[in-house]
Amino acid sequence: MTIEDHNPSSTHPPLPPTPEDEQFARLRLLRSRRVGISTYKRLLIEHGTAQNALAALPEVARAAGVAGYEICPEGVVRAELRAAHAQGAKLLHIDHPDYPASLAELDDAPPFLWLMGDPALLSKPMIALVGARNASSLGTRMARSLAHDLGEAGFVVVSGLARGVDAAAHLAALPYGTIAVQAGGVDIMYPAENTALAEDIAKQGLRLSEQPMGLQPTARYFPKRNRIISGLARATVVVEAAAKSGSLITARDALDQGRDVLAVPGHPFDARASGGNMLIRDGATLVRNAADVIDALGPMQSDAPQLPLEARPPAAKAPKPRRSLRETASLHLTILQRLGPSPVAEDQLIRDLQLPSSSLTPALVELEMEGKVTRNAGGLLTRPV
Repeated sequence: MTIEDHNPSSTHPPLPPTPEDEQFARLRLLRSRRVGISTYKRLLIEHGTAQNALAALPEVARAAGVAGYEICPEGVVRAELRAAHAQGAKLLHIDHPDYPASLAELDDAPPFLWLMGDPALLSKPMIALVGARNASSLGTRMARSLAHDLGEAGFVVVSGLARGVDAAAHLAALPYGTIAVQAGGVDIMYPAENTALAEDIAKQGLRLSEQPMGLQPTARYFPKRNRIISGLARATVVVEAAAKSGSLITARDALDQGRDVLAVPGHPFDARASGGNMLIRDGATLVRNAADVIDALGPMQSDAPQLPLEARPPAAKAPKPRRSLRETASLHLTILQRLGPSPVAEDQLIRDLQLPSSSLTPALVELEMEGKVTRNAGGLLTRPV
């Protein structure tokens, strides 16, 4: 899983690249300026090998109007590898058998992950548990309870090593195995107050990151980190989250990835509960305990661990939501695709979409409240441009 420095000889004819040479070149390609995951994948497809892609990259940049483009120097990649070796970090490529299949299937799966800890955890069933950094006492207690019981049932708890809910979840799940996905380099302790927890996770669990060694986390890296948290897990559980928060970004990522989204309800007057309550309103499964989470996975997770019968609560069920999150997102998208700047009558939209008004009207209200649809004089609908 590591890459050794390569020293190509200038006195012999070129030889086919070794796997180590190719991995080194792939990491160098990914670290080059303006090369994101989609560009990285396209260049490999078009040029066959990373070495060929690197050779072509300056001309590709020139054709795109970027003058004086330089690819990532070899010394930068070698320095990253040396730093990883010093910290005991291992590099995991997406083609390696240890790379988690649930993450590899995503279109924007990280080509490389830096790992510190036990990679065997990546092969176990995982559940993401996320929530507010300024969590309430009740929220952190709920996070600890869920993480402990899910870990005891055989699940690996995945979270983001933030203060609040994340830290409480990692700490409670530590004896059973927990994975911390970091926004900066895997060797960077952030926030500093979680340094001891991060060190314990590297010993008893697993820390991972797609970012280069030594990279300090900034705001733009956290949303990218969140897609990995949800992508690793079969389901994402939101404990506490404000209406606009990173936890809701993780929930949306989970929805886009076809994963289950669950949420713990909270008091309507507590802003920290507003995001979770919104998710439940829109169809997320209501969670009271770990048994609710495991039951929600259903037959799709037939190999999932089960809580012992005596640990299960009485069989009271929450009311079934009218629409799932996926159905809501799909309906909103369908409506928005039909609307434009030209006014359309609501009854005409109903006929066009062949949907009952009982389904369409609530969705239109939601889109109006979000500012995505405007209702004009005479009840005519338009989409703001």
